[in-house]
Amino acid sequence: VPCISCGQCTAVCPTGALVEKDDTAPIWEAINNPEKHVVVQVAPAIRATLGEAFGMPIGTNVEGKMVTALRRLGFDKVFDTNFGADLTIIEEANELVERIKNGGVLPMITSCSPGWVKFCEYFYPNMIDHLSSCKSPQQMTGAMVKTYYAEQMGLDPHNIVVVSVMPCTAKKFEIGRDDENAAGVADVDVAITTRELARMIKRAGINFTALPDEQF
Repeated sequence: VPCISCGQCTAVCPTGALVEKDDTAPIWEAINNPEKHVVVQVAPAIRATLGEAFGMPIGTNVEGKMVTALRRLGFDKVFDTNFGADLTIIEEANELVERIKNGGVLPMITSCSPGWVKFCEYFYPNMIDHLSSCKSPQQMTGAMVKTYYAEQMGLDPHNIVVVSVMPCTAKKFEIGRDDENAAGVADVDVAITTRELARMIKRAGINFTALPDEQF
């Protein structure tokens, strides 16, 4: 059966034999490179799962401590992927209106999950024309950082490293897809999971549960 990179195998493996590929090394390297401007964006789900790695009750909202931890790890900017999700809604609404006005393919179907999209491509290729052409919130946020944000901050997109913390390994697959390079460089450079972020925080010796709360 073709793999759709959804990562569910790592979530349910009873022995821990299946784990996500650890992509934290290039992040440490970028943070320690003074020539790189390292930005991190965090998906909505992470704030409700990260606390588990530090013994907190399942579902605890640790948004404030998470933001603080990311700053202490050395990220130059900490963004909320919720902003990208808002952009996605607007873009998809515009696309739907255009399709309705101009006799485009309907119904228009959308998903922010690259695993879901890949499943459709593999198993239902006849439905591809129904898929929205809009990027996911992860990719839109990365594209905004390397275009609009880069322009506002006077930065060369080639010197910006965008890291995303995402709830599934499909996001690791997504960042390497074609056309995910609005500024001529990858919209997102590295995608990691909640577990990888937790390992980074522990490696840095940060006492997560004692952190004050900060804002994006």
